[in-house]
Amino acid sequence: MLKIGVLGAGHLGKIHLRLLNQSPKYELVGFYDPDSNNADKVAAEYGYRKFDSVTALIEAVDVVDIVTPTLSHYDCAKEAITAGKHVFLEKPISNTVEEAEEIITLAKQHNVKGQVGHVERFNPAFIATKNMIQNPMFIETHRLAEFNPRGTDVPVVLDLMIHDIDVILSVVKSKVKNIYASGVSVISDTPDIANARIEFENGCVANLTSSRISLKNMRKSRFFQKDAYISVDFLDKVCEVVKMKDAPETPGDFDMILQNAEGIKKQIYFENPEVQANNAILDELETFADAINNNTDPVVTLQDGTEALRVAYRVIDCFKK
Repeated sequence: MLKIGVLGAGHLGKIHLRLLNQSPKYELVGFYDPDSNNADKVAAEYGYRKFDSVTALIEAVDVVDIVTPTLSHYDCAKEAITAGKHVFLEKPISNTVEEAEEIITLAKQHNVKGQVGHVERFNPAFIATKNMIQNPMFIETHRLAEFNPRGTDVPVVLDLMIHDIDVILSVVKSKVKNIYASGVSVISDTPDIANARIEFENGCVANLTSSRISLKNMRKSRFFQKDAYISVDFLDKVCEVVKMKDAPETPGDFDMILQNAEGIKKQIYFENPEVQANNAILDELETFADAINNNTDPVVTLQDGTEALRVAYRVIDCFKK
């Protein structure tokens, strides 16, 4: 059983603590939080062991779960990795691409594993459909959230859109060619609403919209590919798969048939992949334990997290033009 400690006991950090405490794959050793009042409160309320420093916690564990503000990810990861500890980093992997690349280099030098917390990869609706997403050529995503002051210290691209960027990069097996984007600051000092068009070398185009001042929450992605349309609702955890095939010579009474101008007939049919309920955060943490124990690649590698961050910053750079 891997000994693990959590850096950061804020909203998400407390969720990680609770899940790790119940996981059979980890032994939760304790946590560190720089806010002594919050640390005392969490220790008293939940009974987790409180450490007095980052260094003390790192020394006591095999794995460090970094759930601190993004600005401190690099420093925490560097200290943990150089001490020979595996690291789980909440998204985004770090504050800058340069920091992310240095984290990758350090992990290789010290022969430790790292995973980035892009939790939508573990969303059951995406898991149910990801093997059906084959060579998509147009992708449309909407990630809209009601206003929450937490997270407004960074652009909406790093707060919300990066989730969809990571998912898209995981299914489009091609390099990014061009990015066009615009963003608007409404209530924050950084953009609250953003739209990006990402063009890939293979011809795929992805159109992403993110907002954190919406009147309702929405997290939907639509994937269009030859003979198929796949819709994934990350919020409600449901999916829809619509496919087309050559129409039979004698269609049934209830068959849905389309005929184009050339007279070619296609039959539309629906598939309903089984969506198995899960706890996505627990799954991402436990698959990281499996990767360490089995010496395999994590589901979301440090390289994956870095590429998502690289594309996110290319989107943000478009705002300045």
